Amino acid sequence: MSLNVVKNATCTFCGCVCDDIELHADDERIVETKRACSLGESWFKNHTAERLYPDALIDGKPATVDEAVEAAADYLYQANMPLVYGLSNVTCEAQREAVSLAETIGGVIDSHTSL
Repeated sequence: MSLNVVKNATCTFCGCVCDDIELHADDERIVETKRACSLGESWFKNHTAERLYPDALIDGKPATVDEAVEAAADYLYQANMPLVYGLSNVTCEAQREAVSLAETIGGVIDSHTSL
């Protein structure tokens, strides 16, 4: 079996955003990492490309992405001070968009560090 090799992969797990990682994967799973720390290696090896779930769920039922976006927009519109939370494993650009979303919907933003 031949492995796919991805060079210069970026890990967003801890926030250091290491971008020199080499990944070796079969069709479904990363089987080897090079230059990743123990956290990054565990993160990469425990995520698969196999499709375990549909693209979107609404109330536990399969839905299209468009339907899910519409439902999410409706939930946010009806919410009284929605919370945007987490963001520890996303890029700076994604965090910027999350802050913009929180401002647009009149919500609040928090991170896991508040614990």
